[in-house]
Formats: sequence, structure tokens, C-alpha cells
Amino acid sequence: MHVISSQSRSVEQVLVGTPASDGAGVRLTRVLTPAYQQRLDPFLLLDEFGSDRPDDYIAGFPDHPHRGFETVTYMLQGRMRHRDSVGNEGVLGPGDVQWMTTGHGIVHSEMPEQEQGRMHGFQLWINLPAREKLCPPRYRGHTAAEIPSGQVMPGARVKVIAGEMGGMVGPIRGQGTEPVFVDIEFTVAADLCVPLPTGHNAFVYVYDGEVHAGPQQQRLRAGQLAVLDNDPQAACIDLASLGRARLLVIAGKPIGEPIVQWGPFVMNSRAEIEQAIFDYNNGTLV
Repeated sequence: MHVISSQSRSVEQVLVGTPASDGAGVRLTRVLTPAYQQRLDPFLLLDEFGSDRPDDYIAGFPDHPHRGFETVTYMLQGRMRHRDSVGNEGVLGPGDVQWMTTGHGIVHSEMPEQEQGRMHGFQLWINLPAREKLCPPRYRGHTAAEIPSGQVMPGARVKVIAGEMGGMVGPIRGQGTEPVFVDIEFTVAADLCVPLPTGHNAFVYVYDGEVHAGPQQQRLRAGQLAVLDNDPQAACIDLASLGRARLLVIAGKPIGEPIVQWGPFVMNSRAEIEQAIFDYNNGTLV
């Protein structure tokens, strides 16, 4: 029997991703779009890519620029090689995470290291406050073995990429937006209340199975994103599964500044976007 927490946030809105194409033709689902950048500040975008058809992913993401935000790539299946203009290179495998702060500018690529098989993962974009938008770019890569995970209750296993849960602390820390990024796997019917910092904007994305969320037990199926309310009295999000399910719980401290985006550049004004374009065209972005 499901026990509802009196301190749970509620589901404010349910979003469904739309098919999209990015890079050199990689097919993906755009789950979080620019329409929700203000409501879910500091989060700018969430893409899920997942296919066992090589034609859907083999062209990858050749060299492209970024400025003014962070990208988080989380692999579930498959292998992706990344290279960038400040000398970083490596391969992301199942369970690995790449957290890149683009700062004043970086040019990078993400190309499949496989010609067949399933490729599945996520890319999340997180905004940077104005004072950090032109910081030196930096990169942090963590293998699956470096990311704490464990069973927090019977039937519920958690992987903590950022934030804290069940005595586990994610390897990503020291960010101004104080992000929470947790991957949860239910193996049987179970209830779980995931702690969330007061004031953080937060959402839940189900990518396998089905869960019920919040005091109203909102039903969420795979491919649905739940925007959570900001009740200051709520300390967690209450989740319940009737069987196997996997989902992400993501939260961050809002920045509260203007957001101006042009493709791969996210700044605070149009003038700053024009400067980013000028710098890129003149080879001075990085």
C-alpha cells in the first residue's frame, strides 16, 4: 500500500518530448525545450537519445561551439568519444558522465565509438550566472565506478551524480546552481521520497516503466516529464512504482537572470550573443 508523504511536492504540469534531430542528423527526443527555460531555471534543455538503429546516431555531433552554460552527458548504453578545443579527449561508456562548463567558449565533438548496437543516454544543459559565463572552460569526466550508487530501500536503487541521497554524495559539487541529479531504478513495487532543497526548481523524467508522483499520485509513463511545484513546506518528491521503472530526478537553484539563446550560445543579452557569434567567426571564441 502506498504511503503518501505530507512533505511531498506536487506535480504542476506534465510534458511530453517531441522528436528532433541534432548534430549531423542524430535522432533524439527533445524533452525540455526553450519554452520552459524560465520556469525551470537554471535548466535550458534535456534531450534523450536512444536507438538500436545505427542510421539514427552514427553521424554523431561533429565539431560545434558553445558559450555561457554547462552540458551534462549521461550514458546508459553505447560508447561516445568526445574531443574539445582545450585538449580534453575520452570515451564515455555505459554509466559514465561528462560534465562540461563551456564558459567563455569551447569547440567540441561527440562521435559514436560503435557501428552497431544500442546507443542510449541524455544531455542536459544548465545555465551559468552572468558572473561565470566567461570563465575558463573546464571538463569533468566520471566513470560509472566513480559515481556512488546503492539500494536506499528494498526495491529502489539510486545513483547520485550530483547532490546527496541516502548517505551518498555525487562527485559533481561546487556548482553555483547547486544541482541535484539522481538516477533511480525501481526493481519491484516500492515507495520512495527523494529529498529536494527548498527553493530549487525541479522535475522528474521517467524513461522506463511507470511511476506515481506527488500527493495526487500523478501517473507518469515513460517519456513524460513532470514539472514540480515549489511548495516551501515540501522537502521531497514522493514516488511510487508498481513494478520496474527508471527515472531521473533533477533540481537546481534558479539564477533569476535574463536568458538569451541563439543555438549553441546562451547569454544575458542580444549584444552578448552577437559578440559570441563574432568571436566564433573570427576564431577567438576559445
